[in-house]
Amino acid sequence: PVTAGSIVVPYGHVIGNEKWRGSEIAQRLQGKIRLIFEDGLGLVDFHLSNRTCILYISEADLVGGDEFKRRLVRFRNVSSLGGIVIVERTQISDQYFLAVQKLVVLELGMVLLPVANQGEASQLITQLVREQSKDHNSNPFLRKQCSQLAEPLVFRTVQQIPGVGKTKALLLLQQFGSIHRLCNASVKELELVVGQTVAQQIHTF
Repeated sequence: PVTAGSIVVPYGHVIGNEKWRGSEIAQRLQGKIRLIFEDGLGLVDFHLSNRTCILYISEADLVGGDEFKRRLVRFRNVSSLGGIVIVERTQISDQYFLAVQKLVVLELGMVLLPVANQGEASQLITQLVREQSKDHNSNPFLRKQCSQLAEPLVFRTVQQIPGVGKTKALLLLQQFGSIHRLCNASVKELELVVGQTVAQQIHTF
């Protein structure tokens, strides 16, 4: 089960699944952020303070079969938490990456962040924790943007599309409203919002 939701994580802290104790990620996080290990996180690998959970898919998971897909779907189905999926994209796992990207981003609507190794993943987690610790309410620009977008994860997901930055992601979501409608939009419809070149990139992606 996904039990992480009941745990309150203080700002600047990360709660890690007990199975990561002694791993390269854990060693590299030490000293940068406060890492606490818990046994009862269920499917979740790391739990951040704003109800964001990280699921980590290693090279071994990708090569080892479909078990990680079941884990992702189970997490998505039961969870009110925001899920970020970190995937090890290496020479060996690269052949599986596109299929995983399609599953995570388009079918499950979660954010996917590729990393080369656990060291890179630890930098990413540190960055996420530091970003969250900044007070978003004090920044009027961020506050305005959040009120327009009910689902910040969807906004971040659209930004993963090649050629789409924050501005275009905002325009696309205002026009289409959901990832599902965006995926089913024709090149012509997309062109009206972002122009011919990017429309083609989005459609291909």
